Amino acid sequence: MIETYGPHSPVIDPSAWVHDSAVVQGEVVLGARVSVWPTAVLRGDMGKIDVGEDSNIQDGAICHNTDGLSVTRVGRKVTVGHRAVLHGCVVEDRCLIGMGAIILDNAVIGTGSIVGAGAVVPAGRVIPPGSLVLGLPARVVRPLEPNEAIRIDEGWQSYLKKIEERRSMG
Repeated sequence: MIETYGPHSPVIDPSAWVHDSAVVQGEVVLGARVSVWPTAVLRGDMGKIDVGEDSNIQDGAICHNTDGLSVTRVGRKVTVGHRAVLHGCVVEDRCLIGMGAIILDNAVIGTGSIVGAGAVVPAGRVIPPGSLVLGLPARVVRPLEPNEAIRIDEGWQSYLKKIEERRSMG
């Protein structure tokens, strides 16, 4: 469902794909080839949510902000896993946010990082580029290894293929 909220209507690139059961509301911008999957919610009623090209927001994920405190920005070529919560944070390019991870207000996830499933990144935490982040509260465990960086690219690329599959199915 794509909804206007107050004066704001979502701006969705024509090449983006939004599942019918997802909610994209208010001040939301979806770049080229972005995909938003079943039951995901991007609620731009308390500030802007911006999702960069080739990124995917998977089933049940939530993007929201704290009014007057934060905005949510997802970079290019980012995979946001099932049931992840991005609340007023910045996820830079080429990141993988694991299933059920939570990233809180004004946290920044550096380019090329992986936030593991179930990790909770506290408000204001800045994660350096190329990091593996795990735990509750989340901490940088080590730099990514080359095979892990490859997984980031495999993730967003596979979702580009899924968009085409869905479109060909009608």
